[in-house]
Amino acid sequence: MLDGVMLLWFVLAAASVLFVAVDIRTTPESLVMKWGFVLVTAYTGVVGAFLYVLGCREPLPGLHERYTAARWRQALGSTMHCVAGDGVGILTGAVLSSLLRFPGITEVIVEYVLGFGFGWTVFQALFMRDKLGGSYLHALKSTFAPELLSMNFLMTGMLPTVMTLRKYVVSAGNPMTPNFWFVMSMGLLVGFVVSYPINWWLVANHLKHGMMTVRPASAHDRAAEVVMSEMSHEGPHMSQGSLMSDMSMPMDSDQAPWPPVPVMALLSFLALAAGAAIALLT
Repeated sequence: MLDGVMLLWFVLAAASVLFVAVDIRTTPESLVMKWGFVLVTAYTGVVGAFLYVLGCREPLPGLHERYTAARWRQALGSTMHCVAGDGVGILTGAVLSSLLRFPGITEVIVEYVLGFGFGWTVFQALFMRDKLGGSYLHALKSTFAPELLSMNFLMTGMLPTVMTLRKYVVSAGNPMTPNFWFVMSMGLLVGFVVSYPINWWLVANHLKHGMMTVRPASAHDRAAEVVMSEMSHEGPHMSQGSLMSDMSMPMDSDQAPWPPVPVMALLSFLALAAGAAIALLT
């Protein structure tokens, strides 16, 4: 029965990745987010494709800015960006740990270090460097805390899921079998769900970006005209300046986050410790 479930999962995952990779080319989203959605769909199959359609795909021409302005969609984009980058490092760590026969605690450390390292230095700091002023060192500093918080909760959900499933799925620790990739997919899927609330908090406190809209200049002007035409029916108090501020999700803000970042960091490490303890005891 499990073999049939896994076969269906991989067939749907392949179709989902193909759909997202082709369709997202016409979505006015940033390049890094496009790659992020393709990667997350590869990890989570049809769930990733569903999240792309529900959270990012432009419903009608010119509406992407307004469509993605909803806070939950911004948090979805932030979570997706985290899982896409961290997932590359985590999967690499899992494969290396299996091939080198690392014990459980060493595997956890390797996956964490590689996941955080790739997610922070490449997917966050490098790919978001221009948005953060162009300096890579500044980008590293600005993205460290958000990446740390998000990574901790991602691993909190992933570790117990993977270690528990390995007890019941034969050959789930061998990367040469589909069982391994199925279990890792389930772990990343649960990690995505667990890390969504912290990404909501990060976006709400302007510590992390969500969805972004990237258009050629002429297309952007036409989109703005469409959105402003619709918003004009909502009342004369709505101005173009207020509309654009609602749509933007700046990563810098004069208002201090609440609860403070150190408190949230402590909470994230406590959650990670609990998740790791459950995983290792399993």
